[in-house]
Amino acid sequence: MYKGKKLRELHLIGVIFVWLMLMACPAVAQDSLPDLTGSPLTEVDAEEDEGIDSLVAEEMAELKEQMATQPEKEGAYKALKRKFIEGNVGFMSLVALALILGLAFCIERIIYLTLAEVNTQKLLHDIDEKVQAGDIEGAKDIARGTRGPVASICYQGLLRIDEEPDSIDRSITSYGQVQLANLEKGCSWITLFIAIAPSLGFLGTVIGMVMAFDQIQLAGDISPSNVAAGMKVALITTIFGIIVALILQVFYNYILNKIEALTTQMEDASITLLDTIVKYKSERV
Repeated sequence: MYKGKKLRELHLIGVIFVWLMLMACPAVAQDSLPDLTGSPLTEVDAEEDEGIDSLVAEEMAELKEQMATQPEKEGAYKALKRKFIEGNVGFMSLVALALILGLAFCIERIIYLTLAEVNTQKLLHDIDEKVQAGDIEGAKDIARGTRGPVASICYQGLLRIDEEPDSIDRSITSYGQVQLANLEKGCSWITLFIAIAPSLGFLGTVIGMVMAFDQIQLAGDISPSNVAAGMKVALITTIFGIIVALILQVFYNYILNKIEALTTQMEDASITLLDTIVKYKSERV
């Protein structure tokens, strides 16, 4: 089929080329040929010209029909832009704003939590070596020079190494709550935008339905053309609102997983540090 189509196209190009040559050189043909007006040869040439014209017209009509039947491919960006405009720019802008602000908070939290992660095992091993060697200040320097909540908890415990283990435990637990609050800072805004996005979509749905009923009232009858515009706004705003909420929910769950991992590391670090301190004190006694 493809080969036959290419042959037809080549045939059409050849026919158009011959036809253009015949139309472009009428004077040369008239000067070079004798006057054969009224002769059978002139009638044959006229019939051939008519056949060429009809063939060209048929080929052009076929090409136009093929081009009309082939749907124009639309890029994803253009399709998204068209749907954004069709869904009422005012409400779609609010939904897009919720997406942008929500992603901004998500990215900030992801960067903060990523920077807060450290090699906990190596940190606790280095601190244990310093403490067992009696170099408490060296252990404090290691904890102070390491980023993240785990190192902060270790430093807080080392500051009270001369106190009772229960007092150290309470201090570490209290400071751990502070560090946990720092890890969860900004997450409430993400949950807010997760709730706002579909709410804006549903609000657009209600307003679209009101627009549809207004058009029905103005027209005086119920017809698809009168209802389509309002229903389209209603459905598009709802779809985009749900999509925004789903995107933010995925990032939010990822952030919660990182917070849980860091919380577990802080708890393990506090237990290990207490064991190290108790062992250090028992050796001193």
